[in-house]
Amino acid sequence: MKNIYVCFPGGKHKVLTLSYDDGRTADRRLVAILNEYGIKGTFHLNSGLLDRGDRVSADEIEELYSGHEVAAHTLTHPTIERCPDEQILQEILEDRKKLEEIVKYPVRGLSYPNGSYNKRIADLLQYTGIEYARTVGSSDSFALPDNWYTWQSTCHHKHNLMTLAEEFAGLYKSQHLYLMYVWGHSYEFDDADNWDLIEGFCEYIGKRDDIWYASNIEIVDYLNSFANLKFSVDGNFVYNPSAASVWLDIEGEIVEVKGGCYESRY
Repeated sequence: MKNIYVCFPGGKHKVLTLSYDDGRTADRRLVAILNEYGIKGTFHLNSGLLDRGDRVSADEIEELYSGHEVAAHTLTHPTIERCPDEQILQEILEDRKKLEEIVKYPVRGLSYPNGSYNKRIADLLQYTGIEYARTVGSSDSFALPDNWYTWQSTCHHKHNLMTLAEEFAGLYKSQHLYLMYVWGHSYEFDDADNWDLIEGFCEYIGKRDDIWYASNIEIVDYLNSFANLKFSVDGNFVYNPSAASVWLDIEGEIVEVKGGCYESRY
């Protein structure tokens, strides 16, 4: 059988994603910076807290986060590890429902409010339509997660951001897939008066030909599409039942397997 590796779109082996919580008005400035440098992010919102204080308004969400992902953060941001299952389910499902009414697409991601979760909560998520959930903390790793429901970032933006960015940019060996995942809260840039940190990061790491810039859910969907490929036993052809293309490295040749098609050129 031929040696076959999955690649990211276009044959790339590196992906960058960002994830920001709470839907504060500082997201407006952060989104503008990401857009300038071609970087995608996921924004986790508490729909029950919209239009309050310095939270973004419901009316601006669809336009503000266009091109990015809107995801859940629970309805009212409780510390869910201390809550009964019934409350947890309501917090997630009601948040999804209200956000979906605004953005007009299924909301399938979550970040745990206050970083609060346990195995019981992670196991519940499969019944809520949530397909991944981000924890807090920094792994200092560019590895893909073993479990989408306990997805830890590479770093918070206050943790070795530029050092890790330089390491990530310098990765050139294609034996592995590499993921850099940055998380935080946009209001922290106001609090620390350090918008230059994220601006410098985006200017440095953005618009590179060897990096795929994706939202959280795009990464999940893409790797699920790869998992759904149907290979022949000898590896000489493959069927892609998904709608989206998947890219493969087959003995050093980059091959796009288009959605709904058989690929047997190799």
